[in-house]
Amino acid sequence: MAPRNVTQVTEFILTGVSDRPELQIPLFLVFLLIYGLTVSGNLGIITLTSVDPRLQTPMYFFLRHLAIINLGNSTVIAPKMLVNFLVKKKTISYYECATQLGGFLLFIVSEVIMLAVMAYDRYVAICNPLLYMVVVSRKICLLLVSLTYLYGFSTAVVVSSCVFSVSYCSSNVINHFYCDNVPLLALSCSDTYLPETLVFISGATNLFSSMITVLVSYFNIVLSILRIHSSEGRKKAFSTCGSHMMAVTVFYGTLLFMYLQPRTNHSLDTDKMASVFYTLVIPMLNPMIYSLRNKDVKDALKKFMANPDSSCKPM
Repeated sequence: MAPRNVTQVTEFILTGVSDRPELQIPLFLVFLLIYGLTVSGNLGIITLTSVDPRLQTPMYFFLRHLAIINLGNSTVIAPKMLVNFLVKKKTISYYECATQLGGFLLFIVSEVIMLAVMAYDRYVAICNPLLYMVVVSRKICLLLVSLTYLYGFSTAVVVSSCVFSVSYCSSNVINHFYCDNVPLLALSCSDTYLPETLVFISGATNLFSSMITVLVSYFNIVLSILRIHSSEGRKKAFSTCGSHMMAVTVFYGTLLFMYLQPRTNHSLDTDKMASVFYTLVIPMLNPMIYSLRNKDVKDALKKFMANPDSSCKPM
């Protein structure tokens, strides 16, 4: 039997957030504003936690790296997305698509792990305050952050390589605004059982292990806070983890909405809207959550605005 004459896909077409022509410019302006706020907000957090002496603690060290991750995640997605609002042919090359998927996986997996690390940090600070600087020392902080990035990078390399190991030889239209696992595999003309299984196991494992760490940490934090007799002490304890609790709730709430909805109601368009939230909106919201709800960050911002030349040895 003669082999089929198959043409391998060399580029993909991204449908974007909407295919309605009259919405392209308004959506471009909206997402340009979102990306601008994301860049300025996260760069502000990175700068403040690097130069202000009051923010040289493990909590703000982890916050700095969460801001780096949020900035990286948005930057992998937003620039190409913004360009596609302004052009008629919304194409992305095969290798550019693979790079974008790898970058997205690196930062989204790193964010999941970093939120768990930050929850553990708050658990040690509130439940074992006398041992805090020993358990969460500078060396341990560097180790945890290094492992977070290493794990995110390893996951990105393995999963993206597996997704692009299958053949793409028929339709090249991705029903999304960036290269993501599910809409990509839906286009494959070969067996996708292995990459689909790997994507599911990796996603479920990362999400479940991170959520368990966060839930166990905050369960113990709440129990510890309830044992504090003074209302002022309880308020102070809650204030140290309130921002992180809000950020975690928004992030995991979006992911759970996406993955736990009934299959009968599930669609790539729903995934697209949820993706807008956790790739673009949440990275914009996180700096606001941590700055507006955190007195130390607000004080550091006022000091920096009053004397921007001041600097301090970073942690």
